[in-house]
Amino acid sequence: MSLGRRIASDIGGTFTDIAYVDQAGRLATTKLPSTPADFAEGVVAGLVELLQRLEIDFARIEEVLHGSTIATNAILERKGAKTALITTRGFRDVLELKRIRVPRLYQPLYVKPPPLVARRLRFEVVERIGAAGEIVTPLDLASVEAVVDQISEAEVEAVAVCLLHAYANPAHEQAIGAILRRRLPDAFVSLSVDVLPEIREYERTSTTVINAYVGPPVGAYMATMLCRLGAAGLPARLMVMQSSGGILDAETVIRRPAQIIESGPAAGVIGALELGRRCGYRNLITFDMGGTTAKAAIIEDGKLLAAEETEVGGGISTASALGGGGGGYALKLPAIDISEVGAGGGSIVWLDKAGSIKVGPNSAGAVPGPACYDTGGAEPTVTDANVVLGYLNPAALAGGSVPIRAERAASAIADRIAGPLGLELVETAYGIHTVANANMMRAVKAVTTYRGRDPRDFTLIAFGGNGGVHGVDLARVLQIGAVIVPPAAGVFSAVGLLFANHEMNLSAAFPHRIGAQPVAEATRLFDRLADQIAGHMGRAAGAIRFQRLADMRYGGQAFELVVPLPDGPLDDRLWQALGERFEAEHDRRYGHKFAGAYPLEIVNLRMIGVVEVETPAEFGAEISELSAATGERSVYFGPAFGSAMATAVVGRAELTATPRPGPVIVEEATATTVVPPDCTVRRDRHDNLIVTVGGGPA
Repeated sequence: MSLGRRIASDIGGTFTDIAYVDQAGRLATTKLPSTPADFAEGVVAGLVELLQRLEIDFARIEEVLHGSTIATNAILERKGAKTALITTRGFRDVLELKRIRVPRLYQPLYVKPPPLVARRLRFEVVERIGAAGEIVTPLDLASVEAVVDQISEAEVEAVAVCLLHAYANPAHEQAIGAILRRRLPDAFVSLSVDVLPEIREYERTSTTVINAYVGPPVGAYMATMLCRLGAAGLPARLMVMQSSGGILDAETVIRRPAQIIESGPAAGVIGALELGRRCGYRNLITFDMGGTTAKAAIIEDGKLLAAEETEVGGGISTASALGGGGGGYALKLPAIDISEVGAGGGSIVWLDKAGSIKVGPNSAGAVPGPACYDTGGAEPTVTDANVVLGYLNPAALAGGSVPIRAERAASAIADRIAGPLGLELVETAYGIHTVANANMMRAVKAVTTYRGRDPRDFTLIAFGGNGGVHGVDLARVLQIGAVIVPPAAGVFSAVGLLFANHEMNLSAAFPHRIGAQPVAEATRLFDRLADQIAGHMGRAAGAIRFQRLADMRYGGQAFELVVPLPDGPLDDRLWQALGERFEAEHDRRYGHKFAGAYPLEIVNLRMIGVVEVETPAEFGAEISELSAATGERSVYFGPAFGSAMATAVVGRAELTATPRPGPVIVEEATATTVVPPDCTVRRDRHDNLIVTVGGGPA
């Protein structure tokens, strides 16, 4: 894909962001409120507005890149399709049993979230396949027809099929799939052998159900997007960000929609990876705070970290059992290791029964919005607190497109929080800001300390509309010495989409021990996966860069680590090197390894196919994009720094390579950066803001 022929759009719960980079590497962006009633409306309006402003012929655009939270929201808001599940006799309640974890240690009456498929819509058929793929009990077609009759009467929109050991022999699932497509042509059918042909009955069932549950809403959304793009005169191919960090065409996503559950958060991490590569930062913690959620991920030694398993919902979406595993819905598909919490600028502030300040997870979103937007929202939010503290412009945000009424922010906090607690207004607002930071700390720890990584070994890169407002305080607590705020920070996820490669991930079960693995069988499996990827991507295998990986564990362990295979033929030397890589990662992740004590097992083999896109050698915003009105306002940085103080408000263009001491507010069209009194800020040659974090007042 040549330069200047892609434009990116990213939907958040509060704002929709658009970004474009031309052939010379000049970056242009726009930001507008999301349109929850029809998200596609806001996306297309933003695309048209930016292209018209830049006087670009619509016919020049070949790809519209898109990241959204449509699939995630369908799960979190329980607005997915009415779904049925067909499974092997005796396994009806796998979704309900889950992994028998209690994610709330001191909450003995904790109630698990209800399964996405109600028990009355979970059906059993007579069949049985063994772990080696042998047919123990032939498929009883009469039982299948009887089940399909019941599903038809229930008027479901989607059907998930997950049979015992189908990964070892897909025949029974494929037979049921054929019957469903013949009998229920309008239903979305999701087979585990197409979605996740791997071991682990619960994870495979949950992933297949998620794929079915989000299938109809994602399909309807993509169809609407394609229709609106065509009506606007954009003859572009719609490409969607996957959880793994690559983009894939909308038609393939419609068939396997579970791949885009973490679509929006992944784009920002890709942007951070590209920025780190260009600027020489190989170890980064990404901190993306928008209006609804806050996300964290790490880039280590210039590489993304993959998640072995993700959970959606449950208070924190993460791949870590230590980070609260068991409270959400398991999704075992390739994904960047991202942790997400319901803490954003629009997160609603409330008091619990003990009178403690709580932030989120409910959000005011774009509609009705924070109280200060004066668009119907009455509940106080984090944004309202930041307006009261002086961190945000008291007149307007997003380049003037969102007017602010500071007095409404003050009233909401005073009436709902400060008054009942008997506290001063600014003291309460700072307490809200601090509680929000504590919530977001969970997301950062889930990808660092819970993964055996020390945050002090990383640099924090903060983006999203609120990343620069909270990033420095987070870094101080984590003892991180510097924070990077990139250009166009408020729309950085959309920028990241412009650097995403075309990518396809496939896997297959391969249960063998190192030393006993059949080389010919492994070679054939990788070749088959490569052929499938080439077919899906519509490319010759020679035009695709392939990466091989393996899911590995010690014999007797219950969970695996994903380890990349070294380059070269599948011989004894390569398998030995693979084992060494696994033990090194196990030692880093868990602080120990069992060298020689237990056999090493391969559980699954994976293949990633990548088609790289052309990107500019250099890119940056026009100087006008970096500027903002300058001035001064009173800002409160917490009791440690005394009372509120007069603080300079500048644009990014006013900063130079010479560090400027705080306090200072850097205000831009899409984001704001808060630099406390004990910190300094400078602008590097790539237009990044580099904030050196102080240790607090003496």
